[in-house]
Amino acid sequence: MEVLGFTEQHKQYRQQLKEYLKREIIDHINTWEADHLTPKSAWQKIGAAGYLCPWVKPEYGGMGGDFLHSLIVIEEFTRTNHTGLLVNLHNDIVVPYIDSFGTEAQKHQYLPGCVSGDIISAVAMTEPDAGSDLASMGTTAVEDGDEIIIEGSKTFISNGINCDLVIVAAKDPSEPKAHKAISLYLVEDGTQGFKKGSKFEKMGMHSQDTAELFFTNCRIPKDNMLGKKGHGFVMLMQKLQQERLVCAIQALACAEFVLDWLVDFCRNPPSKLPALSASQAVQFAIAEMATDVEIGRTFLYKLVADHIEKQNVVLQTSMAKFWMTDMTKRISSRALSLIGEFGAHEKCPIVRSWRDAQVWSILAGTNEIMKAIIFNELNK
Repeated sequence: MEVLGFTEQHKQYRQQLKEYLKREIIDHINTWEADHLTPKSAWQKIGAAGYLCPWVKPEYGGMGGDFLHSLIVIEEFTRTNHTGLLVNLHNDIVVPYIDSFGTEAQKHQYLPGCVSGDIISAVAMTEPDAGSDLASMGTTAVEDGDEIIIEGSKTFISNGINCDLVIVAAKDPSEPKAHKAISLYLVEDGTQGFKKGSKFEKMGMHSQDTAELFFTNCRIPKDNMLGKKGHGFVMLMQKLQQERLVCAIQALACAEFVLDWLVDFCRNPPSKLPALSASQAVQFAIAEMATDVEIGRTFLYKLVADHIEKQNVVLQTSMAKFWMTDMTKRISSRALSLIGEFGAHEKCPIVRSWRDAQVWSILAGTNEIMKAIIFNELNK
């Protein structure tokens, strides 16, 4: 029995996306990885094809899809073995803030561009000295007449170079209660006082642009506040469930890619290499990996169904985020050890899979934070 109710339209959407990725994306990936940047033009092509923010309502330029369309996009983009186009961050983590908390004017101003790819979005929470503790952030936002002045810096911001619009978390220094001091603000690229730092050179995700962002006497209109003043922390917490679920979906899709590649490699190795599938030790290893993936998919799809029904699945999402990301690292490491010396070559596809997967245990809250949340939820 299928846990998720994929319609024929969903299935056609997946097939069309697979064909699009083969035609427009896959042949460019190695170039983008070597350049250490994905071009903005690629985003515009993806938007024109209908794969950015598919859930956005037609009145804001979208196709009016649902979270299953997002799931399909996450899975199929991940199966290209490329994370430079971090469309899931844009589609299902950042843009939903505007849809959920934005005014009608903000939605009409920004959502159409987010759908078309003319606006690439980012969210700026992490700071050099704050880490996972949002309450200790140092970036400030002070009202000055009809403007808000933002001062501070953010770090490890995904889409930091390409972004056209950033949702910035900043605090009112006059508010003594840390969590009530935080608000969210929309800052456009090109705003005076907003500067992008250099792109970080990372161990993995080479073509995904991660950077520091700096705000120095950065003045934005009061109308660029997102949601109500002092509600920033609450809004961030409300969206973390989906953010962590998205991370788990991507991790599982990566594990499936690695497993599928490994099975094919073992059956059909490059010339002059023996077929590893004849080894019982390799057979058992693959059987264990396949079981992990199947159990993970069963759990994850049930979780997606609960999330679509708007159930509170903070506990289960935290479990899925840490377990799926750890599993992907475990499976990619084991796969590399099984294939021997070929796993030391850059031409081996799962070398990239292994590298890119290392950061997922940190993104969306570290796995140690996930375990703390799980323990606290169990003790309520």
